[in-house]
Amino acid sequence: MTEQSESRLVVISPVRDEAEFAEVTLRTMAAQTRQPDLWVIVDDGSTDRTPEILREWSDRLPYVRVVRRDRKTPRAVGPGVVRAFYAGLDTVDVADFDYICKLDLDLELPPRYFETTIRRMEGEPRLGTCSGKAYFRDGTGNLVSEQIGDEMSLGMIKLYRRECFEQIGGFVREVMWDGIDCHRCRMLGWIASSWDDPELRFVHLRPMGSSQVSIWTGRQRHGFGQWFMGTGLSYMTASALYRMTRPPLIVGGLGMWWGYVKSMLARKPRLEDPAFRAFLRRCQWAMLLRGKRRAIGALHTQGAAIWDPTAASPWADETAEK
Repeated sequence: MTEQSESRLVVISPVRDEAEFAEVTLRTMAAQTRQPDLWVIVDDGSTDRTPEILREWSDRLPYVRVVRRDRKTPRAVGPGVVRAFYAGLDTVDVADFDYICKLDLDLELPPRYFETTIRRMEGEPRLGTCSGKAYFRDGTGNLVSEQIGDEMSLGMIKLYRRECFEQIGGFVREVMWDGIDCHRCRMLGWIASSWDDPELRFVHLRPMGSSQVSIWTGRQRHGFGQWFMGTGLSYMTASALYRMTRPPLIVGGLGMWWGYVKSMLARKPRLEDPAFRAFLRRCQWAMLLRGKRRAIGALHTQGAAIWDPTAASPWADETAEK
């Protein structure tokens, strides 16, 4: 194990009924070359062996603290996960930490994951949130990329610089919380990023969008999330067409598009943040017309002039409500 840096890391893990996968995450966290200073695992009302597994590992790992929530409501991917995350974060004095990570308990981590991501954060002051890339095993055991853009940190393993997390107002308690946050970062001049480097590739033991009912349901939920966030129909259609070429072929992208269109036709509510939605639309049109890499690069260049890590959060009122 390498020597810990002077910076301090807190990891918050919402978990519910993850007995099938939790031990893999716990074991690969224990093998990290950069250990967390505190790991708060929030058991959000598990009814399987998850509580027993967490008790066993909390005895082994001195930095693990388990918070138990007695929940009788059905699993709620999105807002439910964020509520469980805050149930853990609320037990922590975040001022004691430099980095905050939201980590799911269905991941297999490479051993130098946190050492590498924190080193990159410390090398680039504007890097507000980052992650590696997610892969899943197909039916033959081969690893397949989940193909998340380089301009996003991945929701199942988001690492945040504390100042950035506080300035963007933390996470919105709705399905697309893990997209809204990265765009808010860029609005304030921060950089959000993920890298497909071998030492940062991790295995998502449950493919993205399959944790509630089915892949079809999960992808429709993603489409609703895009509607709620403020994504335009043109960008959603282009994104869905691309996703149709990735596993699960056709059905994944189609589910996303139908979830969006169904929400649009039903006039479901959208994020009440006109400035954010205007910024998002400009960003998405730039990506469609100029390509994602050039559009995001231009935003990062422009962001240098507005970045101020000491400025008050534009979403301070929203944070106060949490």
